[in-house]
Amino acid sequence: MNLSDSWTAGQRIERVSAAEAVFGSLRKAIEDGQLPIGTRLSSEAVLAQQYGVSRSVVREALRSCASLGLTETRTGRGTFVIADRVGGDLALGQYSARELTEARPHIEVPAAGLAARRRSEDELQLLRDIVAAMDREEDPQAWVALDAAFHAAIARTSGNRVFEKVVADIRDAMAKQSGTLNMVAGRKEDSDAEHREILTAIEAGSPDQACEAMRRHLAAVGAALDRVLHR
Repeated sequence: MNLSDSWTAGQRIERVSAAEAVFGSLRKAIEDGQLPIGTRLSSEAVLAQQYGVSRSVVREALRSCASLGLTETRTGRGTFVIADRVGGDLALGQYSARELTEARPHIEVPAAGLAARRRSEDELQLLRDIVAAMDREEDPQAWVALDAAFHAAIARTSGNRVFEKVVADIRDAMAKQSGTLNMVAGRKEDSDAEHREILTAIEAGSPDQACEAMRRHLAAVGAALDRVLHR
């Protein structure tokens, strides 16, 4: 099913939060029935022209629509609307948001505690550099990459190769989740503050504080996911 592109009329996106605005427009059109189930969306190039943004901005917005289970890209055919409401979970590549929410506290909380006990000065400096870069970063995709690097660095600093390997394995799904939450739930500033708390605890060499800071961070991520899925 193809649909007229008239629903985009008057919706050209301005400079502020372009990817979030495009995503919000697409999600509203889908949930309001302007883009019913079965609709094949216009190509990235056409949507970028209609919204007045780059193709990378459109790609990021479409990625979040797919993560929410609203759209599906079919090789050689295009992107189609497959649901008009968010389901009970998010698709994050190989894993789901529910699976991450259940697993991450058992991995990253003890890893943060070990990192506080075992960190070297070089490892601390790397964590400081990542957190500082995240505070400054305005590009959503670059921020997501830094977020994944922060969690991977903590797992590596723990000195436990099992934790390091597991976090490396789920890194792509974590990045997809982070990008979606930043776009849908506006998590960037809160995440920055939570990461600073984790870093402060690791700098202080306090395993208990590091575990608690990571636990609070992951609980906040879980709460944001719950709001997205049940809004």
